Amino acid sequence: MNRILTAAALAAAMTGAAAGPAFAQDETKTIGVAIPAATHGFMGGLNYHAQAAIKRLEATYPQLEFVLATASDAGEMVSDIEDMMATRGIDALVVLPFESEPLTAPVQYVADQGVWVTVVDRGLSQEGIEDLYVAGDNTGFGRTAGEYFAEHLGEGDNVVVLRGIPTTLDNERVDAFTAAIEGSGINVLDMQHGNWNRDDAFNVMQDFLSKFDDIDAVWAADDDMAIGVLEAIAQAGREDEMWVVGGAGMKEIVQRIMDGDPQLPVNVTYPPAQIATAIELTALGLVSPTPVSGRFIIGSQVITPENAEQFYYPDSPY
Repeated sequence: MNRILTAAALAAAMTGAAAGPAFAQDETKTIGVAIPAATHGFMGGLNYHAQAAIKRLEATYPQLEFVLATASDAGEMVSDIEDMMATRGIDALVVLPFESEPLTAPVQYVADQGVWVTVVDRGLSQEGIEDLYVAGDNTGFGRTAGEYFAEHLGEGDNVVVLRGIPTTLDNERVDAFTAAIEGSGINVLDMQHGNWNRDDAFNVMQDFLSKFDDIDAVWAADDDMAIGVLEAIAQAGREDEMWVVGGAGMKEIVQRIMDGDPQLPVNVTYPPAQIATAIELTALGLVSPTPVSGRFIIGSQVITPENAEQFYYPDSPY
């Protein structure tokens, strides 16, 4: 379970000991998918990619059935999973926990019944429950952004940082960013939590702008926050003074990068499409002997004007 899955694992079905969910090509299997509701941009994109993946897989594998539930809080997600077990008899569960702690015991129960469990993005509070873990690379996300700052700013240049919600995930990102700019001479004037929320980020950036007369760049470690930051900068009339790097590939941000907006030179990926990867890997394990257990970490990439079209999903809400 501690392997890192590679592209080779997806390229062909491999024989040998079963390392995925028990499969039978002609037997109908049901996959439950439990994810947060589309309450903000990233989750809107995640819901879009979940629905698209299910539609593709239903067409490809008629022996698979899916039940998708979206929850507005942790309690609702627990109820959704209990209902999947009681009324649908699911063979596999793909879950992005609304919160880690409240979902740990319910998902443990699912696993104890012999149901395959794939956990996405937010880990459970106890290790070893899931059979497969799929997530973006949070350390790589912070490091990639930091490397861009170190390459494009000089000694004495000033930056401010908007962090996400206080979590281990946020710590991993910020620690990696800080390590990447160490020794560059870049001054981090301040770091505050914008909570991956554009309104909170707007308020934080307003405070930064009132306190600091000289800011060369902003790391807003999420595109919803980047939108709030850009609005605050525009209201202050300081668009020509600084550029902004967000993250996750919101389509509005990617479009502006494609258009060559100097305020948004690049972006760093943390794709909501990771839910599609998780669903597709789980499905592959049900219909073939392909080994899919372990950890699948999706590396972060820099979105530039040259490659931005590859990351642009015009039909997605995010």
